[in-house]
Amino acid sequence: MADFTLEEINRYSRQLMVNEIGAEGQIKIKKTKVLVVGAGGLGCPVLLYLAAAGIGTLGIIDFDVVEIHNLHRQILFTAEDLGKPKASTAAAKLTTINPHVNCLVFNERLQQSNAVEIINQFDIVVDGSDNFLTRYLVNDICVQLNKPLVFGSILNFEGQLAVFNYEGSKNLRDIYPEPPENVPNCSENGVMGFVTGIIGGMLCDQAIKIIVGLPVNTNTLVVLDLKNYGIKKLRF
Repeated sequence: MADFTLEEINRYSRQLMVNEIGAEGQIKIKKTKVLVVGAGGLGCPVLLYLAAAGIGTLGIIDFDVVEIHNLHRQILFTAEDLGKPKASTAAAKLTTINPHVNCLVFNERLQQSNAVEIINQFDIVVDGSDNFLTRYLVNDICVQLNKPLVFGSILNFEGQLAVFNYEGSKNLRDIYPEPPENVPNCSENGVMGFVTGIIGGMLCDQAIKIIVGLPVNTNTLVVLDLKNYGIKKLRF
């Protein structure tokens, strides 16, 4: 266990006991760089659990500031954070949870001019963005750079997730070649806060499985209906 301090061994002891993780898996987790796009409803739980799990480097990109309507679902933030940049505020919180995690902060919008430079620094991308322009940009750059993409979206009581561009698997454009029109979003139709937590946890699960080499659901869109407790797996 020369790769870990005694404090880290104690910190991750319950993960180290899991047969599928162990010391070898924990070393992989520590050496991995993950970019989380969006520090919002999905990004907050993803960041929390990835940081707690011991991801070596966490990238956080978000150009927005904390607003009061964010607080019911964006669980990294409190009322004292209103008006502060989400990305740098999230990073400050995460380093208090786990000082071993290196946070790379991008207080900017992900766009065509910076996407390749930013995404190329990381091994895995988790997309928790809230608009199709960003989702398709992230997807296309991940395909271009051959980066695995863990994708999630939420609305009302429903969440969706998929793993794209992993070991030759399909990507977002294989489901929808072009961004769909007139699709509702959270700002117009709302979302329950706990839905973001559940889907965010599932996105973290997929990212960790990729890191340690466990099977993930490729070429499958998972749709979770938390109003009626239904789950669908749509193959594509």
